[in-house]
Amino acid sequence: MWESNPDCLFCKILAGEIPAEIVYESDSAIAFRDINPQAPTHLVIIPRKHIATINDIETGDNALVGSLYSAARDIAAADGFADDGYRVVMNCNEAAGQTVFHIHLHLLSGRSLSWPPG
Repeated sequence: MWESNPDCLFCKILAGEIPAEIVYESDSAIAFRDINPQAPTHLVIIPRKHIATINDIETGDNALVGSLYSAARDIAAADGFADDGYRVVMNCNEAAGQTVFHIHLHLLSGRSLSWPPG
């Protein structure tokens, strides 16, 4: 059983207490559609273990965090946008734009993405 936080929005999605359009599942992660999409494809990929921020990742979490990137790769390949390109973003703390304190990757594709992002 993975660690969870009963007050965390994403942990509530994992527990099935809050609905989400889940598009990918593995033993370590799930992905669902962002409710405020910033691109035609905007998914959120979260680990099943609650880790609040990048600063809270421990050495033992390395494979778990890597599985988020593997999920992004697999989703991009399955949905046919891997060759066209996509962006993955993980924010850390409020000043960087993190609003839910459960680490997550944003997977964005379907339009040209500018740099710097903002």
